[in-house]
Amino acid sequence: MQERWSFLAGPARNRARATVARRRAVERFQQVFLRLAAGAVCAVALGVAAAPQAARAEGAAGDGRLPVVASFSILGDIVRQVGGDDVRLDVLVGPMRDAHTFEPTPKDARALGQARVLVVNGLGFESWMPRLVEAAGFKGRTIEASRGVQPRRLDDGEDGPEDHAHEDHAHEEAGGGAHADAGHGHDHDHGGVDPHAWQDLANGVIYARNIARGLADADPAHASAYQARAEAYVRKLRQADAEWHRKLDAIPAGRRVLATSHDAFGYFGAAYGIEVLSVVGLSSEAEPSARAMADLVARIRAHHVRALFLEQGGNARALRQVAAETGVKPGGALYADTLDLPGHEASTYLGMFRWNTEQLLQAFEAP
Repeated sequence: MQERWSFLAGPARNRARATVARRRAVERFQQVFLRLAAGAVCAVALGVAAAPQAARAEGAAGDGRLPVVASFSILGDIVRQVGGDDVRLDVLVGPMRDAHTFEPTPKDARALGQARVLVVNGLGFESWMPRLVEAAGFKGRTIEASRGVQPRRLDDGEDGPEDHAHEDHAHEEAGGGAHADAGHGHDHDHGGVDPHAWQDLANGVIYARNIARGLADADPAHASAYQARAEAYVRKLRQADAEWHRKLDAIPAGRRVLATSHDAFGYFGAAYGIEVLSVVGLSSEAEPSARAMADLVARIRAHHVRALFLEQGGNARALRQVAAETGVKPGGALYADTLDLPGHEASTYLGMFRWNTEQLLQAFEAP
């Protein structure tokens, strides 16, 4: 087995590859933020950066909508559900794009510089955000959507959140979500915390209410509309949560094993009673070690896993190697950190959950 994965073997090689990856990440960031700085200079020259504060308050288009930036597509959909027509939304990392490898552009800096509200996940997910906030000169309100979620901690062996009766908190301090991510490099070290909290719909309820509270504070004139939309959306989230609990609970526990390419489904597994096996860690950029691959193959055989699932944008090569070694066929693709393009079932947060869960049910119920 070691020979089959000889290209991965050797601690020295792994350390060298990690060093090269970190160096390249630093070089990419330096290049990106040089471009951002240049874009900011051009903006000043064109008078964009000198737009009156009143124009910002009215929204860039002067239509009275609240200018909001969301960090990635899943948050963007929740903001749309809660904000409705009262917000003008820009999403930095759009559908079918990987937030782990995202590199901001001058256009992103301009959008953030003109926004009054920034919505982030927090929990160390947006490692690139503090520099973008600085480059954009953003001074508005930051909403940390995960505020109040019970984090799934990886360093102490917790399996994930068990109790969904979380207290809802709004994160109102300007810049708080961005600065909460400070200290996490571009290699996506999340400090022992799994940031993928949206993979539990009970946490999605917390996200929606935090966003509604933050939007209401930034735009009191539409506060009641934000709260009403949020509560209507919460009802849909809870209905879906109950439906998937009922259907998954009907599957024998021994069949509820998810093997995937990226460790992004820990909250999902803890919430719905599914054991999660992953080829690589929290970052979709990570490469598995030979030992990790061998351990995963052994666990897949021991658990009689029926299907392997590739995350959209995940490590397909590693998963194919596991499939060849175990004889387990690859299943469908799951969505972890991104939504699908508009017009597809997984193009919304609830649609993503429906797609993922139906894919798993088909695999778990197969003879």
